[in-house]
Amino acid sequence: MNMFSDLISLLFPKICFSCGDSLFKNEKIICTSCHYKLPKTNFHKSNHHAVSEVFSGRIKLSNTSAFLYFGKRGKVQNLIHQFKYRKNKEIGVYLGKLYAIDLQETNWIKDVDLIIPIPLHHSKLKVRGFNQSEEFANGLSHILDVPVCTNNLIRVRKSETQTLKSRYKRWENVSGIFELTTIEEIYNKHILLVDDVITTGATIEAAAEELLRASGVKVSVVALAFTTI
Repeated sequence: MNMFSDLISLLFPKICFSCGDSLFKNEKIICTSCHYKLPKTNFHKSNHHAVSEVFSGRIKLSNTSAFLYFGKRGKVQNLIHQFKYRKNKEIGVYLGKLYAIDLQETNWIKDVDLIIPIPLHHSKLKVRGFNQSEEFANGLSHILDVPVCTNNLIRVRKSETQTLKSRYKRWENVSGIFELTTIEEIYNKHILLVDDVITTGATIEAAAEELLRASGVKVSVVALAFTTI
């Protein structure tokens, strides 16, 4: 069996989704070198950071954080490209597990009742085949042992791409695009709202506003990566 596995590995080597080098037997998704060099934000260790400033004065969120810094033409961009557009869903799950381990260092994460990923419009979901935020949420859920809910917060209107839009145009583009199907089901819950990349935070703000309409709800936010315009 080991000889067969070695032959398969020789003919079809697994590669690091970050740098493209071959992975060793004990490595998964990304190599040890890229794992060590991941540009972690460590925002979960502080109450005041770049992501909290994005939402300051705009919406009341209990906690905010992001796992990695996103840079143009960097390895994180390559990882997310492989994840979202090459349909390598296992990348999102793996990174979700990694971040969940870090998040366990915080006290507030123990209070979370439900994980809700930012939903895609059904037309985009049909084209892509999966929701990248949901895969990241699944990784978080696996370690944190908190259920993922995908049928309560829904996207009712398709928005245009946010790329190259100004901050105001991004907010205008996502205004009113989310709805709750059963608002009573999230009463008095602490919800972890999950997205892939935070830039202006307009999409998260629109989703959080809808969730906060439910009585007694608290919303915390985490993302796979954080970038600036």
